[in-house]
Amino acid sequence: MSTTTSSARPASRGFGRGRTPDDGPRAKFSQLLPFLLEHRKVLGGVIALSIVGAAASLAQPLLVSQVITVVQAGDPLDMLVWALVALVIISGLISGFQHYLLQRTGTSVVLSARRQLVRRMLRLPISQFDTRRTGDLVSRVGSDTTLLYAVITQGLVDAIGGSLVFVGALIAMLIIDPVLLGLTVLVIAVSVVTVVLISGRVRTASRKQQEKVGDLAAAVERSISAIRTVRASNATEREIAAVEKDAQGAWEQGVKVAKISALVVPIAGIALQVSFLVVLGVGGFRVASGAITIASLVSFILFLFMMIMPLGQAFGAINSTNQALGALGRIQEIVDLPIEGQDDRLIAALAPAGSSSPDAPAIEFVDVHFGYDEVRPAGDSSDQDPVVDEAETGVLHGVSFAAARGQRTAIVGPSGAGKSTILALIERFYDTDSGSVRFGGVDVRQLDRVELRSQIGYVEQDAPVLAGSIRQNLLLASPDATDEQCVDVLNAVNLGEVLSRSPEGLDAAVGEDGVMLSGGERQRLAIARALLAAPPVLLLDESTSSLDGLNEQMLRGAIDAVAENRSLIVIAHRLSTVVDSDQIVVVDHGRVVGVGTHSELVASTPLYRDLAKHQLLV
Repeated sequence: MSTTTSSARPASRGFGRGRTPDDGPRAKFSQLLPFLLEHRKVLGGVIALSIVGAAASLAQPLLVSQVITVVQAGDPLDMLVWALVALVIISGLISGFQHYLLQRTGTSVVLSARRQLVRRMLRLPISQFDTRRTGDLVSRVGSDTTLLYAVITQGLVDAIGGSLVFVGALIAMLIIDPVLLGLTVLVIAVSVVTVVLISGRVRTASRKQQEKVGDLAAAVERSISAIRTVRASNATEREIAAVEKDAQGAWEQGVKVAKISALVVPIAGIALQVSFLVVLGVGGFRVASGAITIASLVSFILFLFMMIMPLGQAFGAINSTNQALGALGRIQEIVDLPIEGQDDRLIAALAPAGSSSPDAPAIEFVDVHFGYDEVRPAGDSSDQDPVVDEAETGVLHGVSFAAARGQRTAIVGPSGAGKSTILALIERFYDTDSGSVRFGGVDVRQLDRVELRSQIGYVEQDAPVLAGSIRQNLLLASPDATDEQCVDVLNAVNLGEVLSRSPEGLDAAVGEDGVMLSGGERQRLAIARALLAAPPVLLLDESTSSLDGLNEQMLRGAIDAVAENRSLIVIAHRLSTVVDSDQIVVVDHGRVVGVGTHSELVASTPLYRDLAKHQLLV
């Protein structure tokens, strides 16, 4: 990456370096087991019900055979009919209760998968969000996890219960007539082999379908998030066409899945029909020859139906499981990624030793080199002393400066100089390629991330506001703050009037991405959020860029008040907002080209002097 590229983050690289949709991850059945075993007690109960239900079902053909024999003999039926009715009712009740348990368990499995995925996803290193599309990540939490539901409700457990009926029916048919059974098994064997050959294609097609759905979700998210820009650019129809193209791709892949599944679904029906015709033909001949009785043939046919039904369930289980495994591969791809801080102990051991000192600078950069093209998740021990071609990939090159405690340090320079990257390294969104960032004299790689970030307030350049209420935004970093403190900090940033717009006050909604607020109000709300936490260090990235002169002056007064005895590092393009800083660091092409006060830099640093001239400050 050229050093003139935006320093905030690298461009999106879709599926990641060197990966295409066709070589995505494939899950194994063993990776599905933990989701099932988490609910093993309920599933055990379902299996127990399956055994009882199977016994009740298998007893029915035997009773029917007894009824036919008794009727042929002219004897009274006595309790046989009532016993048969009781078995039918018991089977129905067991089936209904089992269905409820399966539906509930299937929903629970989806919940478990979503919890695991969200917990992992929100702990991923920032670098992962730089290279992945938001809509695709949302799709994995939504549609991909939903496919696990079918494994329970239409798959494995049904297949387990059905296998008991299958085996029981098989044994009964063997006892009744081995010849008819042999012909039936031959037909079934052909259908089973066919399903096995097709099942692998179902998994691959399903995985590709979920990837297309992820593409569609990403396209929709992209268009909706920028809907005002799209409308203002008269690009609505073009965006609709782009989203429809992704929707068409998802549909086409869904049709492929349907075609492959359509080959599986009828096989059980064909097997049943062929088996039934064979049994009727050969069975009728054997009844005529006296080899078996009519009652035995009827029982055999009933057992045949019982055997084919679970066979269809097994085919459905294979189909739904393969679809789920295709989606599970996309889920596991995220779950298997290292989380932020996973290797911090290794990193801390390799970081230069240091100890906190009251005389040490609040923040210090020591010969820091960093490049996004070689970026690794913060906490990856492999990022020590890498070989990096700075001319090609570097963003920061040997950056060194110190921000004293209780003082204001401003960072200025052209766009793409690396200013925002400096703040990102202080927050440990990334780790340096070489050199060190120190907090109070201690390398940040030796500090706990939670503790480090609790000592730092950070206001990003785009001043993000979360969907929800004003209160929820303010309490994001200060969950225990009182309503009075929230109101005070809003007044401090000249945002008190927002509370009077709605009778809901602090509970007033701000809309998606803060759309109910103006750009300046969103920025002030983000600053209020940081000020409410009152950390010892404040990082402000272009914090006044969206404000008019009056609000800028009021906000500067609020920051000055809260900054007393605190350290500020401020990024600014408007030099008028930082000319009175204790120290100004000038950055150009990832290098520090000057450090000093406004007057010192005007005299010593040509770049700063040019910036000041353009802004009429000299």
